[in-house]
Amino acid sequence: MSREKILEEILKRKAVAVLRIKEAEKLRRVIEAIYEGGVSVAEITMTVPNAIQLIEKLSKKLDKNIIIGVGSVLNSKTAEDAIKAGAKYVVSPIFKKEIIDTAHKHDIPAMPGCFTPTEIQTAFEYGADIVKVFPADVVGMEFFKAILAPMPHLKLMPTGGVTLANAGEWLKAGACAVGIGSALLDKKAIQENNYSILTENAKQIMKSIKDAGFS
Repeated sequence: MSREKILEEILKRKAVAVLRIKEAEKLRRVIEAIYEGGVSVAEITMTVPNAIQLIEKLSKKLDKNIIIGVGSVLNSKTAEDAIKAGAKYVVSPIFKKEIIDTAHKHDIPAMPGCFTPTEIQTAFEYGADIVKVFPADVVGMEFFKAILAPMPHLKLMPTGGVTLANAGEWLKAGACAVGIGSALLDKKAIQENNYSILTENAKQIMKSIKDAGFS
């Protein structure tokens, strides 16, 4: 898919699962479980052991409807390696122009992390496809409304503070999509291989999105 098509799909699907788990060998089963519940955009963070190798492996083995991306990217080399391994979008907790440039060179979306109005607008001007507001729980939903009032052209995605029940509220506040990690990926359930809980969690977040009028 082209950068435009990938972005279109992410904006349509609304929920991005942020996969920051220690048990790398369980990653495929985790992604399949949340996919069964309706979450089909999965961000494999660089904090997962052997993240690049996992992206390469899972990109070939998972259902082709699942959009695999890379997260926690701090430099252009990591972005380059992940993209070559099969990542379809690049997410960073910080804003670096070189990461955006690398993603766009390969025709995939870039989602830098920003926090202030100036930083968010600067990232947009440098070509960010979506700006990840991080940590969003610090600023809250009112921040999104306040930022988007004078700058409605922005596409903002919160990470941090998104729960299974409030995802729809974030979208109502103006978010174009939501990033959700710990609330979706129950650590105890993963440790106990109880993947049905993850499926139910995914169903809950998608219900929250649908109930808010987004589907």
